[in-house]
Amino acid sequence: MLAVLVVRASVYVGVDQGYRPAQPIEFSHRMHAGERQIPCLYCHFAAARSPHAGIPAASVCMNCHGLLTLRTREIQKLRESFLQQRPIEWVKVHNLPDFVHFDHSRHVGAGVACQSCHGAVEQMDRVEQRMPLRMGWCLECHDSRGVGDNGARTDCERCHY
Repeated sequence: MLAVLVVRASVYVGVDQGYRPAQPIEFSHRMHAGERQIPCLYCHFAAARSPHAGIPAASVCMNCHGLLTLRTREIQKLRESFLQQRPIEWVKVHNLPDFVHFDHSRHVGAGVACQSCHGAVEQMDRVEQRMPLRMGWCLECHDSRGVGDNGARTDCERCHY
């Protein structure tokens, strides 16, 4: 009985639609990815070759902000972090349970748009988890793309540790 309760409770671990935490620097994806049309992979370049998309180091931000004369309180926080070689402690928004393995590079390589899982971040000032990120939701996506037939539905270890 306890095992059943643990399994049922774990179905929702790390899944929090609507989660939009405050960040140490108010970074607008709407302005950067939307208005400025900076591609997701410019900042999150690891997503193309790694299971994890990664959070860009301040040095990536400074590629542009080091040249700009615009001075705001948020840009000043970025500059201080860069000059002090202190990482920015971003709060992770899209959390999956520890027993789930999601490989960004496999999805990017398959041509899955970032917005498919992350929502229209190019319209968000503060990033929010819009999609449910539950197993059934993932399987529906795989089925709609025709990848559910390759054993993904029956091979638990593809996605679970």
